[in-house]
Amino acid sequence: MLISRRRLLTAIALSPLLLKMKSARAATVDPHRIVALEWLPVELLLALGVTPYGVADIPNYKLWVNEPALPDSVIDIGLRTEPNLELLTEMKPSYMVWSAGYGPSPETLAKIAPGRGFNFSDGKNPLAMARKSLGEMSQLLGLETAARQHLDHFDQFVAQYKPRFAQRGQRPLLMLTLLDARHMLAFGPNCLFQPILDAYGIVNAWQGKPNFWGSEVVGIDRLGEFKDADVLCFDHGNETEMQKLMATPLWQAMPFVRQQRFRRVPAVWFYGATLSTMNFVRVLDNALGGKA
Repeated sequence: MLISRRRLLTAIALSPLLLKMKSARAATVDPHRIVALEWLPVELLLALGVTPYGVADIPNYKLWVNEPALPDSVIDIGLRTEPNLELLTEMKPSYMVWSAGYGPSPETLAKIAPGRGFNFSDGKNPLAMARKSLGEMSQLLGLETAARQHLDHFDQFVAQYKPRFAQRGQRPLLMLTLLDARHMLAFGPNCLFQPILDAYGIVNAWQGKPNFWGSEVVGIDRLGEFKDADVLCFDHGNETEMQKLMATPLWQAMPFVRQQRFRRVPAVWFYGATLSTMNFVRVLDNALGGKA
């Protein structure tokens, strides 16, 4: 009796054979020798309890990402856009992970080790994509249980802070970080942190036209438009630049500065995943939690 190709594939998918195939594929990736060429997959690995073998641009990771911290054992493999390919070849990683569309071409990297890219966003909801990417990473490494446990913990963590913002009212929140003496990066309604604001009943003050990444470069003079908003500005090792900005008459005239609603807060990675989102929740609570 002839069996159609579709029925054969269905039978295989429902059989223990597929489970064995998945386990074999996961076993080929040594979790102790995975190199992350961008910071998003670094976070996915750490959420699963896996310490990367190598990470790109660790000095800037410490400035812009901050949490979670990397162990001293992790090897710096160069820039995110231009990793040290000779060093990578010498390291012989079991697998390499990166952010899709960022850095060297997959064809170049394939000459060193197998690997794949992970998406940060679909342009609409980066946090939903982060959960999806974590699931994909866990399947690759055979760590599905760790992924489920992490996401359960994440949901509980976010929920436990919600009462802290119950009395806050309707004042919107503007989220910024300084780029240079004349420009800030503002985070709009499709940024990583928007689902947290929605869960806590906080209105995002920036309703401009953010890009795929959920952010928009804006001139500092435009910030004067916000007459009644709380403002969080994420630091990233830029103390000198911030002090120069805050000393200017333009900055001192900002409504949120005069109303003492401007707060500088520690670095949080805007293009990360669940761990960065949890860090944001802590920062948000320290700045505004329990306040009207």
